[in-house]
Amino acid sequence: MVNWTALSVFIIFFVLVTVIGFSAARFKRGNLDHIDEWGLGGRQFGTLITWFLLGGDLYTAYTFIAIPALMYTAGATGFFAVPYTIIIYPFVFVVMPRLWSVSKKHGFVTASDFVRGRFDSSALALAIAITGILATMPYIALQLVGMQAVIAAMGVHGELPLIVALVILAAYSFMSGLRAPAMIAIVKDLMIYITIIAAVIIIPAKLGGFGHIFHVANAVLPTRKPVPGALIIGPKAYSAYATLALGSALALFLYPHSVTGILSSKGRDVIKRNAAFLPAYSFVLGFIALLGIMAIAAGIQTKSPTMSVPLLLLKEFPSWFAGFAFSAIAIGALVPASIMSIAAGNLFTRNVYREYISPKALPKREAMVAKVVTLIVQLGALLFIMALPTTLAINFQLLGGIWILQTLPTLVFSLYTRWFHRYALLLGWLVGMAIGTWMAIAQNFKSSVYALHIGGAVIPGYAAVWALIANIVVVVLLSFVLHALNVHNGNDVTQKEDYEEQSADSALA
Repeated sequence: MVNWTALSVFIIFFVLVTVIGFSAARFKRGNLDHIDEWGLGGRQFGTLITWFLLGGDLYTAYTFIAIPALMYTAGATGFFAVPYTIIIYPFVFVVMPRLWSVSKKHGFVTASDFVRGRFDSSALALAIAITGILATMPYIALQLVGMQAVIAAMGVHGELPLIVALVILAAYSFMSGLRAPAMIAIVKDLMIYITIIAAVIIIPAKLGGFGHIFHVANAVLPTRKPVPGALIIGPKAYSAYATLALGSALALFLYPHSVTGILSSKGRDVIKRNAAFLPAYSFVLGFIALLGIMAIAAGIQTKSPTMSVPLLLLKEFPSWFAGFAFSAIAIGALVPASIMSIAAGNLFTRNVYREYISPKALPKREAMVAKVVTLIVQLGALLFIMALPTTLAINFQLLGGIWILQTLPTLVFSLYTRWFHRYALLLGWLVGMAIGTWMAIAQNFKSSVYALHIGGAVIPGYAAVWALIANIVVVVLLSFVLHALNVHNGNDVTQKEDYEEQSADSALA
């Protein structure tokens, strides 16, 4: 049965962000026939816009759905997402201004552009680009899964609403580029904050307080089947929890959409301020995670954990506010889906099309290819979730996290030194990809945690971290060998001072 009140409110806000998306082309107006303007917003976003853009990019609809769903089924294990978003920001503060500076100086649009310039290696740049695109595709699909969940909660079933939403997304992404999600992110984040503030005040009050909520969850979680949950993780899970947090933190800003958000900033100081301010989202994420525990206490029963939050909101709030919250979640899918598809378009255009198909492509042609690829990526994500089970999208996203972390030695180490040899980095990447994929397959894609057996000890941990360790070992050892053999490491177009460039950006957008 369709909840017309919730659906009406949902449609009103969806129309609002659609208007904003199409109007965004006028914001900080530039030549959208140039990929630097279309795909990076002209690199002119200040602190405030960047804060909303990165927040909207990293804290997605699937975050709003998946993290509470994991808490709903497994308990404290799902809370690993909170410490990992805290770990990441010191990393961003130190590392990402260097990437911004060298990219600004040399006109790099993607991380693979930097790799190509740093090592004079089209093969290594292609490996990084393909990894980024492959890791991004299922991520976009999962945003649509989150949107699908809230639409279904309002009683609207079938693929048509999702198709309409994606057509609108594709249209304003094509026309406005990165400016569209940047503007929409402001509305989305304000709506998310309102929803969460209301939820953490009103729902616990209705359920008898947090003490009662945790008491009920503590009794229910151990009865979960086939794998019992727990409100507090035991010692045997410490290594898995820690490596999940660490590996996820290191991977987060390696994704193409995160790099796109960083490179769209107007200066190094903007990135540093955001590294200081973005933990505010981590604070909110903690409350988002608790919605899964609240759903248990509220007696929500569902075979699909992704429906736990939508059902909770419908039960505890009037229909009009549930519609408001659902629109916030759906808009929270559109923002990252748009940024992710734009980032994939940038990667394909700069590191596949221009490198191998049309090296002399003019800027207008380059921008048009990026726009078309963005549409193809979004269509591919839609077909993915329409034709295949949702669990397959989740499995591929699991692989995406493992794969993207294998780009860390090439992208991060190379911001500080060229000692690591390009051939060693390429082989290390290949070894990490192979080991990580094998570990995921060995777990039948049911878990990202793989238990290492070392002597008599069993150490469970995030497969991506184990693969990264193997990757780094290969890179270090092979670099020693290649340098000893005096194998040429390519020509570097960058200079030491390129990484330390200072900017005089303004405090706000």
